[in-house]
Amino acid sequence: MNTYTNIDQYKASKGAVVTIGTFDGVHQGHQKILKRVVKRAQNDHLTSVLLTFFPHPRMVLQPEHDLKLINTIDERIELAANQGIENIVIHPFSKEFSTTTAEDYVKDILVDRLRAKVVVIGYDHRFGVNRSASIKELKQFAVDFDFEVIEISKKEVEEVAVSSTKIRTTLEKGAIEKTNKYLNRDFSIHGTVISGKKIGRTIGYPTANLEVSESYKLIPALGVYITSSLIDGERVYGMTNIGTNPTVSDGSVQTIETYYLDFKGDLYDRQMELFFHKRLRSEAKFDNLSSLVVTMKRDEQNTRAYAQQLE
Repeated sequence: MNTYTNIDQYKASKGAVVTIGTFDGVHQGHQKILKRVVKRAQNDHLTSVLLTFFPHPRMVLQPEHDLKLINTIDERIELAANQGIENIVIHPFSKEFSTTTAEDYVKDILVDRLRAKVVVIGYDHRFGVNRSASIKELKQFAVDFDFEVIEISKKEVEEVAVSSTKIRTTLEKGAIEKTNKYLNRDFSIHGTVISGKKIGRTIGYPTANLEVSESYKLIPALGVYITSSLIDGERVYGMTNIGTNPTVSDGSVQTIETYYLDFKGDLYDRQMELFFHKRLRSEAKFDNLSSLVVTMKRDEQNTRAYAQQLE
C-alpha cells in the first residue's frame, strides 16, 4: 500500500479505480465500497485509489462546531489499507481548495492526476465549489472525459444502516457494543503511556495513563469500560476509566487510565492501542477510597468473567 500526503505526489503508472470521501470510521458501509473498488481494479488490471481529505472539510469550513472524528488520519490509513486499497491519497483540505470548480476538480484531479478509468461513489456525493455538483454532473463529466461512474445506490447505502454521524453519536453516549457492531471491529484509541499521580497503586490497582495526542480524536463518554491491548504480542484485558477521578481529584483534568489484569511490567513511554469491548458503568464520585475499591473489585470480577468467555 502506498500513501501520498498530497495529490501532487501521486504519479500514475496506469489507470485507476477511484473512490472519494472522508471515510471517517471506515465502517461497514465504507468497507463495502472499498472492497468493490479493489475487486473492480483487480478485474480490469487497474490500480485502486482512495482519495480522501484532511483536515475533514467541516473542520475547515465550520470550525465553530469543533468536530471530533472516529479515527485519526493514521488510523484511517491503516484501516483502508486493511481492505486491500493499493493507493491512499490524502489531499490537504483548505478554504482555497474548497473553491475548486467541479470541472477543474474532475479534470485536474480525477482525470489528469489519478488517471481515473472508473469512479465508485455514493448516490449523494457532492463536489466542487459550494458542493454545487452532484452525481448527475459527475456522470456528464464521465462522458466528456471518458471514464465510468459506478453509483452506490440509496438502497445499498440504507441496507447497511450506518453512518459516521451515527457512530459518533454512539461513542458520545458510551454505547461501545453498538459502536463495534457498526464498525465491524472493536473501536480503539492510540496513545502514549505517561506518568500519572500513581494513586491507583496505593489501592491495589496500578494503572497505565494513556495520552492521546490528536485533539480531534473522539473519546468515548466518561465511564468504566472493559478494554484490552496487545502487549508484547499477547492480548491483555483490563478495565479503563475515562473521566476526571472525582473521588481523588478536583475533577479538572480528564484521563484515560487502564488497570491491566495480572500485568506487572513497565509500560511508561510505550505506544499503545486500547481496544474497547463493553461499558461497565458511569464514572461516580465515592464518599471514600474504601467504597471506590469495593466497586473496582466488582468491575474487576466483571472484566475477568468477560475475558474468560473469550478464551
